[in-house]
Amino acid sequence: MSYVVTVETCLPDGAGELDALQQVGASALLEHGFDAVEGIEGPGGVEVDVLETIVAVHPRGSIVKVFVHAPSLETAEDAVGSVAAEVLERSELLADWVVESSEVKLHIDLTRESLEAADGPDAPPSDLRARRAHHTAGAGPADGTHPTRPVDGADSADGSGDDDEDRADLEARIRALAPRLISFGPLFFGGADPGERGEPGDQGEPGDQGERQEPAEDGATPARPSGAAELAAGALVYASEVLIDELYDDVQTLADEETNVAECRAELWHLAELPPRYGLAYDELFARRFLVTAIALTTRFTDGSFRALGCLAEELVLKLLLQQAHSTLDLYGLLADDVAEALERFADEVYEDMDFEWLYDDARDGVGEDPALTGLGVTPLAIGTWFTPFDDDRYVHPYAVDEEAGRHSTYD
Repeated sequence: MSYVVTVETCLPDGAGELDALQQVGASALLEHGFDAVEGIEGPGGVEVDVLETIVAVHPRGSIVKVFVHAPSLETAEDAVGSVAAEVLERSELLADWVVESSEVKLHIDLTRESLEAADGPDAPPSDLRARRAHHTAGAGPADGTHPTRPVDGADSADGSGDDDEDRADLEARIRALAPRLISFGPLFFGGADPGERGEPGDQGEPGDQGERQEPAEDGATPARPSGAAELAAGALVYASEVLIDELYDDVQTLADEETNVAECRAELWHLAELPPRYGLAYDELFARRFLVTAIALTTRFTDGSFRALGCLAEELVLKLLLQQAHSTLDLYGLLADDVAEALERFADEVYEDMDFEWLYDDARDGVGEDPALTGLGVTPLAIGTWFTPFDDDRYVHPYAVDEEAGRHSTYD
């Protein structure tokens, strides 16, 4: 079987954040380390073949996707986690980094269907929570570091429970993800007058989203998120994982077919949702850059470092992220009016303008692509500028950034 194992690493406690140049260097070291690995010996001497590796480094660590052939999910996770730790150890500059997790991000419904079809004495548990609990019970880099991704509509472990119980269970688990969206407090979801909030990342006191509420300096207790705000925030975290997983699939599809979105015959998860007028330009390189941009943006959402959207590509990533959050909540009957309003308020707070929507309007073809309009406050929309920072204070990942910041555009 082929698996995509996600390895998350982080800097040691007390280390400062990586600047842009250090991120490029760390990325090169990780890529070199993994490229040197063609095969891994898993538990019991089982061979695991490494097919491809994609590395994305952020200010607090990295996310590495490792494509492997392995006899089982557990073998893939264990083997890749071990080799990741070895890659870090062998590099003097990365030796202090820590492997936080090594796990396969499952497409839950398809995987459950596959597991339920399995038989024989060695078949894994059909319930995904039991399977994950069994695997993470042992020692390894993935042990308990990150909460398990919610299981979409999964029944209870004994197979009992009706739809209402399943929905309530799923809702509780999505809400539990809300504290991970630490760059945004409840105010970003309409919890108070927007004029009273700080800038993104300025949360007043730690824990505004989470269960622990530390007293403010004046003795007041920070506001807890409303039910709608909590569910909206958790849905964004959940949607981040789904979006990134499915963008990886889109990249692989374009690579396998050696084509672009406009000419791709296979079904794509998200890249087909980008403005269709540029479909011929959405090739594998573009897709990789867009994926890395999505990883960088959602990382800043969840590590507290987000300040503002960095480029037009990030605006498009956020559009897809919000669509994914809406569709997930709607699918399971959780998109109440107040939750939809909370997501809409979040979008209003994070977007500085909606100029990028012109790209979806054929009647406005060419509008905003004239650089002379920049002085009039119109965001440049030409595809060669999608990964260009809006200004010198904005962040765009070094892998994705356009040529004026050090990289050639796909569509030049």
